[in-house]
Amino acid sequence: MAENLKTILSSQTKTVEISRDKPTVIIGERINPTGRKKVQAALEAGNFDIIRQDAADQVAAGADILDVNAGVPGADEPTLMRQVMRVVMEVTDVPLSIDSNNTEALKAGLELYEGKALVNSVNGEERSLQAVLGPVKDHGAAVIGLCMDDDGIPETPEARLAVAARIIERATSLGIPIEDVIIDPLTLTMGADSQAGKITLQTIELVIKEFGVNITMGASNISFGLPDRKYINAASVAMAVYAGATCPITNPLVTEIRTAILAADLTLGRDVHAMRWIKAYRQRKAA
Repeated sequence: MAENLKTILSSQTKTVEISRDKPTVIIGERINPTGRKKVQAALEAGNFDIIRQDAADQVAAGADILDVNAGVPGADEPTLMRQVMRVVMEVTDVPLSIDSNNTEALKAGLELYEGKALVNSVNGEERSLQAVLGPVKDHGAAVIGLCMDDDGIPETPEARLAVAARIIERATSLGIPIEDVIIDPLTLTMGADSQAGKITLQTIELVIKEFGVNITMGASNISFGLPDRKYINAASVAMAVYAGATCPITNPLVTEIRTAILAADLTLGRDVHAMRWIKAYRQRKAA
């Protein structure tokens, strides 16, 4: 089995270590206008109050890193990305994940950021590899690699592993340390494919065995279109943590998901004397 690698991210004042030797790192997903009409409308109006609140609430609920997406249709995304990042950095000091399909917006965020950011994301498409990895290297960032390429999302764990290998090879050939490549095996909804969850878990295991890198995932994707999504998400993320996921992208405000991650860490021996579990329990009772 490959070495268990550690990824270090930082802001000006705070450092986060991602590793299977440490408790699971939560990347908060809520600063994203996609599918959130209220956020999109506020950003279109130049109102950032909801961004401030989302940032503060997610960190209070246990987010260690915040994903920041400014993808409002028709907007000047590089400018909006800088504005949103400044607002988030005013209210919290956790490291940021700069999330965009727009290369210029990624560059704008990296140029503004003081610390070691996470870039979300690159994939195995040649166009993506050429556009994203250069800025990641230039700014000393870490990057999420999605297991998809010019042919789409592979159907088998072995084919997704091959895409991960291609991304890692290209990144390391540019001088990006392998520990700064975090792989996302991609999670499709089980509402459309009952094998989707199993394929994700198997991909996680294969990637870790081969490369030892850290693993993220969009933890809510697996339940899209199904009822009672929070229970599916909670069970699935706990199983993913057992398989080796280290930094899922999820909503820490959903109690079921947050407690499932805490319980998984406790079960895996990452919570000495159950102190994190007890602290979270007391916070829930007080609330």
